[in-house]
Amino acid sequence: MDNSVFSMKFDLQGIRDDDDDDDSVSPSVKQVSVLDQIKVTEILHCDGLLLCVLEDRPRLLVWNPYLGQTMWIHPRQNFDVFDRYAIGYDNNRNHKILRIFGEWDTVLGYEIYDLSSHSWTVFDVTPPDCEWEIPFFRRSVSLKGHAYFLAESMVACWDILVSFDFTTERFGPNLLLPSCDYYPKSLSCVREEQLAVLYIDDLHWEIWITNKINPYEMSWSKLHCLNHFSIDLIGGTFLIDEEENVAVVFDLDHLYKGGHQQAHILRQDNYFKSVNLRETRYFNEYGELVTDTPVCSSYVPSLVQLQINQPGNEKEIHF
Repeated sequence: MDNSVFSMKFDLQGIRDDDDDDDSVSPSVKQVSVLDQIKVTEILHCDGLLLCVLEDRPRLLVWNPYLGQTMWIHPRQNFDVFDRYAIGYDNNRNHKILRIFGEWDTVLGYEIYDLSSHSWTVFDVTPPDCEWEIPFFRRSVSLKGHAYFLAESMVACWDILVSFDFTTERFGPNLLLPSCDYYPKSLSCVREEQLAVLYIDDLHWEIWITNKINPYEMSWSKLHCLNHFSIDLIGGTFLIDEEENVAVVFDLDHLYKGGHQQAHILRQDNYFKSVNLRETRYFNEYGELVTDTPVCSSYVPSLVQLQINQPGNEKEIHF
């Protein structure tokens, strides 16, 4: 939030029909001091590792909060504001970073960084037939080592799901999203088992979850539905607690209401509550108040070791 990194803990088990106390669902939010010297615009999670995208993008940072390890990733060339990223692993559990480069939504090519060999692999080809585009504000999610993106089809008038296989280091076939009259806004993962997508249109929300998923095939069912509440979500995030049957959607309220970053808690029986996370206080170099929708990810501790590299030791391999 506001280019700083926070740890947040929800007690979603405290949500009950007879408990309407705001304090029962208010999260504890604490800034992470180890990262307070850098400005982070995006965080992506995979297997207990967090990929942090910095505001000025001279480098990327991979962080294991549980072990307290960090690794700086230096670019072959400069990173760009329109880059899209993903983190995953191959069949040998080697963790890798995908960088897609292009313009606002156009994909011109991609490259992969191997965390174990500290090397960049550059693919001088565009994804299959250039049939889709990925807007730069749409975040990837990682599930069972594979990465998934919401993309816009260039040959049909609907959004699709695009997967990336870190073993073959190739994009998979286009995957169909649920048949819905609204617009897909964000992806999320339910543990390491299922993928979820949030649809929003005016005053209507829908959340769909996969029944079956792999990089080549999937099926969906509707999990949540809510009417008569509007949010302005662009590239934001949401979380699913399947055991408690609760969804948490992160949003930013309008500044004239006080300028708070919020969490909207939704349960399948139409329970709904909004709680404030913190007041926005971020100013840019011109003294202007600037803030974005909170970018959140669930986290499970991991013993994945980072092999710390020395700056400038990155290798380049071209295909």
